[in-house]
Amino acid sequence: MCKPFVAVCALRLVEAGRLELDAPVQRYWPEFRAPATVRHVLSHQAGVVMLDRPVPAGAFYDWDYLSGLLAAQEPSWEPGAGHGESALFYGHLVGELVRRVDGRGVGRFVREEICGPSGLEFAFGLNPAQQVRAVDLTGLDDAFRAALMSGRPALYRRAVTNPPGAHDGAVVNSAAWRAAEIPAINGHGTARALADFYHALSAGRLLSPGMLAEAVIPLCAGPDRVSGYDNAWGLGFGIDDDGYGMGGLGGSYGGTSTAGGYTIGFVTGSVGNHDRANALESVLRNCLGLPPGPWPPPIPVSTEVRRPTR
Repeated sequence: MCKPFVAVCALRLVEAGRLELDAPVQRYWPEFRAPATVRHVLSHQAGVVMLDRPVPAGAFYDWDYLSGLLAAQEPSWEPGAGHGESALFYGHLVGELVRRVDGRGVGRFVREEICGPSGLEFAFGLNPAQQVRAVDLTGLDDAFRAALMSGRPALYRRAVTNPPGAHDGAVVNSAAWRAAEIPAINGHGTARALADFYHALSAGRLLSPGMLAEAVIPLCAGPDRVSGYDNAWGLGFGIDDDGYGMGGLGGSYGGTSTAGGYTIGFVTGSVGNHDRANALESVLRNCLGLPPGPWPPPIPVSTEVRRPTR
């Protein structure tokens, strides 16, 4: 569920006139090879979703090294000609733009500009006191990994396993992982923080109403070249007929139901699919007298993005 937090960092810079959506990435990040715009990067259309060169898990902990690899990487498709989630690298792609323009890394920007002022218990890069409160993620076993890969395009495995470790409990539960800033995949927070993040967005406290409206217009839709599922992307948000949001690998979810007039956050310490969040939200909708949600029947594979790929 992390990527919208990173996107909002960039969108705040867009509102301030410091970052232009249709400017080439090279204007801010000259070393970046793919001929993509900022809008392409924010909406998963840039094509930089994998690394040709095998790298160790330690690459996750070296921001400059990994950003340099991404800058040199040829895109997997012509930017703008298709879309596919940059599952491991979205946080670095957008975060490096933020750092080049603002000078602050994503963890500090989120802390000072988004979560701190709004009192949200969510962070990239946990300090020792926060690490004590972190819950170990369970269920990242061989069966889960096999189900995750089943039926996927060939690009999916290349996009989510290099660097290795993102599906390994020994890695993601380690102090090094929790202390690092890997903002596509290692945000830590509470369910209340997720729901309150979307509430703050809808209340105009994080972005202006106009900027938010632009961010949640679908810019691309159809089969995702990485996940293989149909989805639709705005500027960092997954979009469906009910609203917008983002799911996390293993079943967590945060989002806004614009049709229902509520926001929701669900986090779990045991990986699975999104059936648990769907069931919880269905009960809520029934209590509110709303029709059932737009998500299809369950599929036996956990996905990164809940509604748009399901």
